[in-house]
Amino acid sequence: MEYTPQAGESVRLAVMAWRAVPLRDPMAQNPLVGQTIAGYTVKREVGEGGTAQVYQAEHQERGTVALKVLRPRLASDPIAVKRFLREAEFGARVVHPNVVRTFDFGEADGVSYLALEWASGEPLELFITRSGPLDPVVAAIIVGQLGDALEEAHRAGIIHRDLKPANIMYDAEEQKARLLDFGIARDAELPAEERLTRAGFFVGTLQYVAPEALSGELVGEQADVYSLAVIAYQLLTEVTPFPGKNPRELFQQLLTEEPTPLSAAIKGLKFSPRLEEVVMKGLARDPGKRWKTVIQFSNAFCEAATAEPEKKGFFSSIFKR
Repeated sequence: MEYTPQAGESVRLAVMAWRAVPLRDPMAQNPLVGQTIAGYTVKREVGEGGTAQVYQAEHQERGTVALKVLRPRLASDPIAVKRFLREAEFGARVVHPNVVRTFDFGEADGVSYLALEWASGEPLELFITRSGPLDPVVAAIIVGQLGDALEEAHRAGIIHRDLKPANIMYDAEEQKARLLDFGIARDAELPAEERLTRAGFFVGTLQYVAPEALSGELVGEQADVYSLAVIAYQLLTEVTPFPGKNPRELFQQLLTEEPTPLSAAIKGLKFSPRLEEVVMKGLARDPGKRWKTVIQFSNAFCEAATAEPEKKGFFSSIFKR
């Protein structure tokens, strides 16, 4: 999705694979349900976004999969089709236990599709809302896994650019986080003339986007460092670092203000100076003052978080074995 601050619009994910679908009119049958696309038999719709719908489907060899299908109205839009297929290509290049696996993609009977691993759990966004602030040890498990996944993506030359809890599946029982949705990722080696986003626009979600991305210029690995630091902050406090209530406020705060210190985010919730230092360094507006790589940040965060004294009464206590 493209955004310019003059538009006064909220920034939303262009393709959110796992957004819950509201109940439909029982008389309005989805025409794809029951159909078979490239060997994937569509069972039910489970999510939707601006450019795609997501279905649970069955495959003879792969079993249950998530089948993402480009919306029919975009089938004739070459940019939309190219972006959709690029998402599939990027996902296929990143093979890691903490990345939702891409099985297959292409076009069949005029339908552009992407077949993904069926990931257990729920979006991390819902988990945070339901659980509240997490014990630092549990937060460290999640951040460590995401750091490893992003390191693999960066090693493959891919910058995610839209890292946020809605793009992460989390299975609380297994304590496993899985990164998904490379819909607006970019190839770090791609020449400027092949970019799919116009100069002067940025893609992402304001609560999680790195300040340097607001100009619409190319961003590097440190943009993902910033977004991961925001997620770490949110796991510990349930809130994000800037309190803006609308896109205009958030835009101004990102450009001109410092993020709320970690220990000032929630009254009565304090953290060690080291843990605060690690997180706030990840949130530095100047990329030069930020952690240089995601693995540097995630390692430092895990070390500091696991040294924190136990926070009594936190949801994470149910994970103790």
